[in-house]
Amino acid sequence: MGALEGWKQRVKQLKTETYAIYLAYKDSRVPWYAKLLITFVVAHTFSPIDLIPDFIPVLGYLDDLIVTPLGIALAIKMIPPTVLAECREKARSAVGQDKPTSWMAAVVVIAIWLLVSALIVVAVLRIVRG
Repeated sequence: MGALEGWKQRVKQLKTETYAIYLAYKDSRVPWYAKLLITFVVAHTFSPIDLIPDFIPVLGYLDDLIVTPLGIALAIKMIPPTVLAECREKARSAVGQDKPTSWMAAVVVIAIWLLVSALIVVAVLRIVRG
C-alpha cells in the first residue's frame, strides 16, 4: 500500500469516526457534556465553510489537521463503549453513501465571519478617526 492509499484509508476512518460520534449524539445513553462537544465537532467537520479558510497559509489547514481529530478523540473518550461500538458499526455501513452536510453550521460560521468583519471595520474606523 502506497503513501497515498494510507492517507485515503486514514481519511475514510476519520469520516467513519465522525459519523459514529454523530450517531452517538442521538443516543440517550450518552452524557450531556459529550453531546455538547459532539455538536461542536460534527458542526465543524461537516460545515461546507471552514472557520479558518484553507487559503490562509498554514492556519487554514490547522483546524482540519489538528482540531477535528482532537475533538473526535476527546468525544470518543466520553461516549460509553457499548454505544460507541454500535454507532461505529452503523457508521461503517453508511460511509461511502452521501456525505452529511450541516447547513446550520455554515450559517453559524458565516455569522462569526460577519461579526469579526464588523469588529475589524469598527476598530479601523476608530484608528482612522483617531
